[in-house]
Amino acid sequence: MPQDQSITAGATATTGITTLEDLRTHLQWAIEVEHSTLPPYLTALYSLDPERNADAVQLIGGVFVEEMIHLALVANLLNAVGGEPRLDTPHMLPPHPRTMPHADPSIELALLPFGKEALGMFLRLEQPAHPGDAAEGDHYETIGQFYDAIEKGLRDLCAELGEDQVFTGDPARQVAGGPFVHTAGHLAPVTDLRTALAALEEIVEQGEGAARAEVWDGDKDVVHPETKAVSHYYRFQELAVGRRYQLGDTPQSGPTGETVTVDPAGIRPVRPNQQLADHPEGHAIRTAQEAFNQTYCKMLQMLEQAFNGNPAMLGMSVGTMYAAKGQAQSLMAMQDDDGLAAGPTFEYIAPEDRA
Repeated sequence: MPQDQSITAGATATTGITTLEDLRTHLQWAIEVEHSTLPPYLTALYSLDPERNADAVQLIGGVFVEEMIHLALVANLLNAVGGEPRLDTPHMLPPHPRTMPHADPSIELALLPFGKEALGMFLRLEQPAHPGDAAEGDHYETIGQFYDAIEKGLRDLCAELGEDQVFTGDPARQVAGGPFVHTAGHLAPVTDLRTALAALEEIVEQGEGAARAEVWDGDKDVVHPETKAVSHYYRFQELAVGRRYQLGDTPQSGPTGETVTVDPAGIRPVRPNQQLADHPEGHAIRTAQEAFNQTYCKMLQMLEQAFNGNPAMLGMSVGTMYAAKGQAQSLMAMQDDDGLAAGPTFEYIAPEDRA
């Protein structure tokens, strides 16, 4: 299989999954989809003062961790069917604003500080599919419909070829537990159709809610173990409405639980969609942005290594992630000439140009 079977930007995309190569291509697209949510979530998260906005930090931080689990689960799926997950490539980090990979163009991603506009973006990208919505392998309207297409293709190929001919990957390439063992999500190996379907269910339910008709995602809430975990879409609704969901609430009722407070004075006014080219070489902000990009790309490199035969690198990547967090928060303490906060640009740096 080609090393970069994923680099299909601008090419005519298949809408169905009828061959193993189609399946591998769509699972690589899924890696791109899961990764594409990380820069917007991190920008909003790091714009928040964790002391003044503890509720929002906890809610968005939890979503970020679960998106990392989804990324690893998709890598497990791709490895299980004989693919090679790719993260350390330039097309993973195009300029923002951008569209979500292979999605309906209405799903636009931007680097924004926490606020109404960012929440609107998050609600759109985590929007649940309606029960009965068609599976969409390309130009999908919701992430759930995209994963439905993957599930359908997976089932069809297993029925046509047999599981043994579909799940040909080396089990040693699977990642599990690791740094996410104490989180709400389940990062488990994928070795057959049963475990593959469980992984897909985990991804969709954490984003949209169980059966696309519930607020809850089927896991326990790590922070509030006496209750169930709220799916990503409804966590963002909690922030938008200013209340938490409690047992008995439904998508129709909205959240009726305790208040979620947001202190506007504890949000850094980050300039949207910053780029290195906004400042000349040698400028303090640009230098700090370049340092962040170096660290973030090293994290992508570590994740790619973790998913391609060196699972121990997954734990090491978390340390690099914390280093990037510190750099991003330092950046946001800097102001540009208009008094707006600087922020990360999430631009790709080639391996040969990394320190």
